[in-house]
Amino acid sequence: MSFQVLGLDAKILRAVSEAGYTEPTPIQTAAIPPIIAGHDLIGIAQTGTGKTAAFTLPILTKLAALPPNPRRGTKVLVIAPTRELVVQIEENIKAYAKHLPLTVSTVFGGVGEQPQIRALRSGTDVVVACPGRLLDLMGQRAADFSQLKHLVLDEADRMLDMGFLPSIRRIVQALPKQRQTLMFSATLSKEIESLTHEFQRAPKVVQIGRRANPAETVTQFVYEVPKHLKTSLLLHLLQDPQMDMVLIFSRMKHAADRLARQLEQKGVRCATLHSNRSQNQRLKALKDFKDGAVRVLVATDIAARGIDVDGISHVVNYDFPMHVEDYIHRIGRTGRANQIGDAISFVTNEDNAELRALERFIGRGIVRKKAEGFNYTAAAPPYNPAEEGRHFSQPRNQSRPQRPQHQGGQPRQEQSGQRRWRR
Repeated sequence: MSFQVLGLDAKILRAVSEAGYTEPTPIQTAAIPPIIAGHDLIGIAQTGTGKTAAFTLPILTKLAALPPNPRRGTKVLVIAPTRELVVQIEENIKAYAKHLPLTVSTVFGGVGEQPQIRALRSGTDVVVACPGRLLDLMGQRAADFSQLKHLVLDEADRMLDMGFLPSIRRIVQALPKQRQTLMFSATLSKEIESLTHEFQRAPKVVQIGRRANPAETVTQFVYEVPKHLKTSLLLHLLQDPQMDMVLIFSRMKHAADRLARQLEQKGVRCATLHSNRSQNQRLKALKDFKDGAVRVLVATDIAARGIDVDGISHVVNYDFPMHVEDYIHRIGRTGRANQIGDAISFVTNEDNAELRALERFIGRGIVRKKAEGFNYTAAAPPYNPAEEGRHFSQPRNQSRPQRPQHQGGQPRQEQSGQRRWRR
């Protein structure tokens, strides 16, 4: 099947052709016609299967068909959980809308808000936003959504979990009732799907493949390893030249920084990506990774839903994820667009319960491997508090210094018996 049979606008077909795409993916084939027909829709498909284009192309087609309106106003609002995903969606929309007279703006934290306020007040046609900053600017009456026609929740499972749900509800309450609402994700539990009825009207459900099934182009392995040997095993595996573009997931931000330092000390060029990094630092890390300036990107789960980088050869779960959905999204960063990739997971004794839960969820076991030539019986290195980073710069058995009395205030008796001073 070709894009020409899906009912897309001629100018959009031209942009798609110029981007090098000739045939739609299954999710695009299934989702584009009902979106053009005006239905609300829930789209579920594996990562890397073209979900962004599945909602972008038909929405742009509908915008191209609108009659000229002298009253400017935002017609499309796309909400995504991370800055990186917002930027990625913006890039895709601009590429597909290059022959249309449309404006696209982004809204997210970590950068100055004045340019975003000006864009919202000017009535930019398409806004791609993170919910936190968007709510802030809506509170400043910077946004006018009275002309809104389309709302998209990308990574809908994350948008509707308990962390984001209150913000999403507040945003949606401020939008016109008559609109088209689309939700896309690689994973969507039955509990989360039940919440979609708050925001959608009789949605069509398009599901490609088994729900939440890892991409078939990703080969998955588990390395069972003592916790103190994970870094040594990682360095051992990185000796393989085929691991030429590696995304490594750490559970904690400070642990990601520490791991990157350890790899750099061994001659492995690294960048880090997590929420404590500034927006410029995060964009530079992604650019360096995409351009090959660094071989390894060490990230927290912010990257599991936030980046689309071609050619990632390996995903390494240095810290095994606590939730099945996080595993699905992590390994989906490789094996994208029908390319092949490897997903490697380090599993310690503490991770066995999570591993069993994952295997039950995907309906099969994951192959266990042993690294040839690696010493699994090596002793743990001596504890070095300096290696822990500034968050753990003191030995763990050292008590905190007591606040001096001359700072004023009255003492307060703690349950531990220590006296601390309240300012």
